[in-house]
Amino acid sequence: DVVETEEHYKSRWRSIWIMYLTMFLSSIGFSIVIMSVWPYLQKIDPTADASFLGWIIASYSIGQMLASPLFGLWSNYRPRREPLIISTAISVAANCLYAYVHVPHSHNKYYMLTARALVGFGAGNVAVVRSYIAGATSLTERTSAMANTSACQAVGFILGPVFQTCFALIGEEGITWKLLNLQLNMYTVPVLFGALLGVINIILIFAIFREHRVDDMGRQCRSVNSEGEAGGVLDEDTEGNIDHVAVVAINFLFFVILFVFAVFETIATPLTMDMYSWTRKEAVFYNGIILSVVGVESVIVFMVVKTLSKKTGERAILHGGLLLVLVGFFILLPWGKKLPNIQWQEIKNNSIPRRTSTELLMPFWSLQAMQFPSNHTVEPVGCPVTQSWCLNTPMIYLAQYISSDVLIGLGYPVCNVMSYTLYSKILGPKPQGVYMGWLTASGSGARILGPVFVSQIYTHLGPRWAFSLICGIVVVSLLLLEIVYKRLIAFSVRYGRMQE
Repeated sequence: DVVETEEHYKSRWRSIWIMYLTMFLSSIGFSIVIMSVWPYLQKIDPTADASFLGWIIASYSIGQMLASPLFGLWSNYRPRREPLIISTAISVAANCLYAYVHVPHSHNKYYMLTARALVGFGAGNVAVVRSYIAGATSLTERTSAMANTSACQAVGFILGPVFQTCFALIGEEGITWKLLNLQLNMYTVPVLFGALLGVINIILIFAIFREHRVDDMGRQCRSVNSEGEAGGVLDEDTEGNIDHVAVVAINFLFFVILFVFAVFETIATPLTMDMYSWTRKEAVFYNGIILSVVGVESVIVFMVVKTLSKKTGERAILHGGLLLVLVGFFILLPWGKKLPNIQWQEIKNNSIPRRTSTELLMPFWSLQAMQFPSNHTVEPVGCPVTQSWCLNTPMIYLAQYISSDVLIGLGYPVCNVMSYTLYSKILGPKPQGVYMGWLTASGSGARILGPVFVSQIYTHLGPRWAFSLICGIVVVSLLLLEIVYKRLIAFSVRYGRMQE
């Protein structure tokens, strides 16, 4: 056994902290502009409509889905510093492109689409980050490190809109840097700030990040990525095949977890508008508060599961998290007799603005930026009569909705962390880049399909069908978890090198 020196331990954890920062900055890159995309798009290209906004929102996840396996494969055979720096540089360049999308005389919306897709492509480094953390931690350290990683990602999603709000004080006009033909305003400064953070991240990767690897018991190992930076012996415990049944099962479970959460955040605005007769501004404002609280709740849960998992194990906590999500959506089913208020579209000769199907495809944070009518206009409220189910489906009470938010806000982060932790332990000492890439890609795909599911099922069949189907999907996931429960064990435990 090669005992880890104190210097190696410090260097290893410095590198892990750089990975935390990379994860944080990756999520900042997504959320820091999300509230201003729509007004900026309208300003630079009047031909763009809400349908095109839906594509711009989805382009980030599409880019990440394509890039994750590629960067993961790269990190399996080359020093991880390479894909980390290249991916971050792509995000920096994409943010700079976003700041200049107003310059061309035509097709500006396509430049914005390209910029957001490239930011998502750069965010494919999430697979590299998680694969590195999996290889640089022992089994006893893994859950805590994965929880910290997810917490950093969540904090980034929460703080991004906060930064955006602060930069809004600059105003829409701002100032123009004529030498560089650069407009510094509330739309461009956030992305330039994101680009600056990316440059700092690259510098820190160069200066501090070192490739380290330890086996499941924490013994220092050498890896193909190290370039001689880390000493120690070659890990000889890599013999044995990965349990691909367990791998596929976790990928499916992770897809379901991200899918139902995408449905949850997407349904917030249309559901509350239909059930509680909220205006669009009220729905966005109140849901913004509710889901911000859920975000803080998630960060707290990330911290708690680190301790809880040591007592119960990851599989039991994953099971509990799925049960919480199931109960959360079950509560959302319409149970009472009172019907929601009906919105009659015939008023004012059909001149009243209606919610489009594209708006249903966008979560509340992207709707925040859209220019809605003020509360004192003729904007109708209630469940639109064009949705036939409004006439016979009982309303979902506000207490049901808030209770559901709390439960899903507890269950989702638990499932997120435990999925990554179990996945990394199942893979063991094998190179994890490609596998982590596929896991990230499955999550990105779920975030694309979730809103599509909502826009079709909810609009045409109503909440009873939509949430019943979600409950059915989660029940199938729980059954799958029961079937593969005994297989979701660490690679070293499976081959008798360690006791569970």
